[in-house]
Amino acid sequence: MRDRANLQPGQKLLINGASGGVGTFAVQIAKSLGAEVTAVCSGRNLDLVRSLGAAHVVDYTKEDFTKSEERYDAILDNVGNRALSECRRVLKPKGIYVLIGGGGPNEQGFIGPFLSLARMFVTSPFVSQQLRMMIAELTPEDLERLRDLTESGKLTPVIDRTYPLTELPAALRYLEEGHARGKVVITVGSPSP
Repeated sequence: MRDRANLQPGQKLLINGASGGVGTFAVQIAKSLGAEVTAVCSGRNLDLVRSLGAAHVVDYTKEDFTKSEERYDAILDNVGNRALSECRRVLKPKGIYVLIGGGGPNEQGFIGPFLSLARMFVTSPFVSQQLRMMIAELTPEDLERLRDLTESGKLTPVIDRTYPLTELPAALRYLEEGHARGKVVITVGSPSP
């Protein structure tokens, strides 16, 4: 959000997929940067994302965020389940759209993320908005910032479920359903007494 979306204090950020593994961190980090966060998630997760710092919430099962009159300085798209043109409609003219996800396993198949990227690259030269893809590149400074946020209580991992390594296939099936709240953790070895 800092490097790809150039997020500044007071700016409006929409996070599509705010209750998932990346989204729960994104809400908290954006809040720590001073952004006004709108979180898109299902109704069962509204209280969760509010508790993480979202100022506004959109239940995607009842409301279509792409039809809102609100305009955002940046959109962080963890899901990639909406057309780029729809997302651009709620983005300010000089806004920044950052794609992280390429849709669920049943939405566009293996080629889905590549189609989303192709659309972005084809569209980008012809619009005033900036269309970007996010690939994590952690630096020591980033890790120090995350440590500071964690130690100050501004960043707390949300853990949905924990599976032992022997149940990895079940954990993957659960993740593929696309409704995990926060992170799914795999434990290795036996728990300490």
